[in-house]
Amino acid sequence: MAVAVKAKHQRLVLLVGALVVLVGAALLAAWALRNQASYFYVPSEIVARPPEPDRAVRLGGMVERGSLKTASDGVTIHFVVQDGKARVPVTFRGIVPSLFVEGSGVVAEGRMGTDGAFVADNLLAKHDENYVPREMQDMSKEQARKVVAETQ
Repeated sequence: MAVAVKAKHQRLVLLVGALVVLVGAALLAAWALRNQASYFYVPSEIVARPPEPDRAVRLGGMVERGSLKTASDGVTIHFVVQDGKARVPVTFRGIVPSLFVEGSGVVAEGRMGTDGAFVADNLLAKHDENYVPREMQDMSKEQARKVVAETQ
C-alpha cells in the first residue's frame, strides 16, 4: 500500500534539498579557496602582527629612498618598504616593473621569511596621481576628457 505524498510536501522536500545542496556548494567553494586568499598588510601591521611564514600576503607601501640594492647575480634585489611608521626589508628575484623606483609605491606579493624579511614573488608598481599614459601626454585636458568619455 503506497502512501501518496501531497504536492505541498513534495515542494517542501525539494526546497530543503536544494537549500542543502546550495549550502554544501558554498562550503566546498570556501574550503577550496581558503589558501588562495591574499591578505593586504602595510609595514606597521606586519611589524606589529606578522603573518605565518607560509601564508601568502601582500605588502604595500613606499620603497624607501636609498634602500634599493641589486645582488651580484643581477636578478635579485633587496629594498625596504615603509609606511612612515615601520620598515620591512624585502627580497625579490626577477624582472622588476618599469615604474618600480625608489620613493614610489609598491605592492609586493609573497610571504614572510623566517628571518623577518619579506620574500616577494611578484611586484606591482604604483604610479602617482600625476601619471598620464604615453598616448595621452600630448593631449590637452579637454581632449583627454573627451577620449575618456568616449571609452565609457
